[in-house]
Amino acid sequence: MSILYTLGLFIITAIAEIVGCYLPYLWLKKSASAWVLLPSAFSLALFAWLLSLHPIAAGRVYAAYGGVYVSVAILWLWSVDGIRPHLWDFVGVTVTLVGMGIIMFAPK
Repeated sequence: MSILYTLGLFIITAIAEIVGCYLPYLWLKKSASAWVLLPSAFSLALFAWLLSLHPIAAGRVYAAYGGVYVSVAILWLWSVDGIRPHLWDFVGVTVTLVGMGIIMFAPK
């Protein structure tokens, strides 16, 4: 798999997971309608399916995906929650992306 394809797939997967978890949060904490649980369930099922598209061992995919998830979550914090990340958020994102790159793309 190419690096861009892998990263793109991880980003879409992270968005699916975050949406799947954010909608129940809105229901539980922000008084959103229980109807948000339907798209939430769909989004989490999509998340699981997207993770299955990688042709390598599941454990390696899950470990590497975590780095991309952290990055997308920080972008979500900024764009959806309206909270500007600080320097240490960006340092953490850099560390997790380096770890993801080592796990996914180092010679095996």
